[in-house]
Amino acid sequence: QVQLVESGGGVVQPGGSLRLSCAASGENLDDYAIGWFRQAPGQEREGVSCISASDGTYNADFVKGRFTISRDTAENVVHLQMTSLEPEDTAVYYCGADRFTAKAMCIMGADHWGQGTQVTVSS
Repeated sequence: QVQLVESGGGVVQPGGSLRLSCAASGENLDDYAIGWFRQAPGQEREGVSCISASDGTYNADFVKGRFTISRDTAENVVHLQMTSLEPEDTAVYYCGADRFTAKAMCIMGADHWGQGTQVTVSS
């Protein structure tokens, strides 16, 4: 079993930056891809950025180079550095983990989820 705890959400103005963190715990974490997903009101959850155990990454098209995902294997933490935030990025951001490749998990979803953290981009 994998446990995930997100932190770092908040309110930011358009064009601003935020860094989200996902602390993972459990056994065999090196076997898991970990990634970020988001869900806006009335919309389905969608993959944002995912990173595999071997540091392969996948980013959704809408990221457009604005977000960077990184993984600290020693600390079992995955960060999502978000820059140039837009109002359309407003959503609850969830951390997910599964034994897939980064791309497969971002597209299909994960088996393990955190509780989510709210990101609001507004002036």
